[in-house]
Amino acid sequence: MAKLPRRAVLRGAAVTAAATAATTTAAAAVASPAEAGDRHAGGKEPTSKQPITTNIPRGQEQYFDPYYNVVRGQVPASYHPWVSNRQDRVLLYTRTAGPRHAHLGPALAGGLNPALTPAHVLQNAIVKWLGEAGVGVDWTEDVTQLPGIGSPYKAVIFGSTSRDTLWKHGTAVQPGSAVNTTTGAHLDAGKTALRQYVRAGGGFVGIHNAIGGTEYNWPYYEGLCGGTQYYDHGALQTGTVVTLARDSSTAGLPARWEFKDEWYNWMPFPTRVKFLLGVDESSLATRSGTHPGHGRFHPISWCQYYDGGRSWVTALGHDSAAWTDGSGYPGQAFFKKHIVNGVLSAMGNLPFCG
Repeated sequence: MAKLPRRAVLRGAAVTAAATAATTTAAAAVASPAEAGDRHAGGKEPTSKQPITTNIPRGQEQYFDPYYNVVRGQVPASYHPWVSNRQDRVLLYTRTAGPRHAHLGPALAGGLNPALTPAHVLQNAIVKWLGEAGVGVDWTEDVTQLPGIGSPYKAVIFGSTSRDTLWKHGTAVQPGSAVNTTTGAHLDAGKTALRQYVRAGGGFVGIHNAIGGTEYNWPYYEGLCGGTQYYDHGALQTGTVVTLARDSSTAGLPARWEFKDEWYNWMPFPTRVKFLLGVDESSLATRSGTHPGHGRFHPISWCQYYDGGRSWVTALGHDSAAWTDGSGYPGQAFFKKHIVNGVLSAMGNLPFCG
């Protein structure tokens, strides 16, 4: 009987039984993040379209995740460069269908690139910061604007989104529309668009609440964020960030640096990812009253290849001052560098998750 890795997160009796009965090769598919990092399997990231000449995508033999039904992890060869006309442009998506962070300002009007005000702190910062790096930014809170298959955007950024952000609320006005096969309403078209965008090699960036309180009930999205969900957090407070790995998105960051945030706790713990930043829990004055924390290893940023695309996420970015140059906020300059380089790596403009 194959032994499941200690940190594997497989839920459900059917999945557990299947994994237990797997061969040694298949068991390697549920490798812990450390084991996956040691192998870093899959060779180099493809630069041109690769035909799938067998019944399964590249990497599925070892890196298929039976819970999320995708190949994911540190598997560069699983990347799908299937769109040849991607531009140095990203889409910033900040729709909230629940709690809304102050740094997002008031809800935006529909369509693409609606008017921004000074209250839209995160949006203005990303437009400015990426503009300084030569990247164009479109922004929206209109779910119908999400990129799909064939989109020329190099990345889509979910900035502090919340709850069912991909559901087109209120489209179906007929009481029987849920079973009305003649209606034109497609209430979850946003989910389809995002999945197809990622599958074609799109880049995904999740910031703060995007991996905290977004799409709780869609497993594909949970996997896209590293196989984890936000559980709770303690007080907004200064803590010591630990730079865990050498990466494009950690270049220029010191080994330890101060930052102020909410320090999200995770359940389940993220798996199969490259951990980039963590927080030293001993530097925190207070902790959550319910979640016991993660002890000596508490990650807050990570990356992975996912279903043919790239995914880079960070829990940092709660306070508006973190998004404001010259604010004097602890670690603001390092946070900015991490965000910009993380986006550039998800776009493929910098080496990704290497």
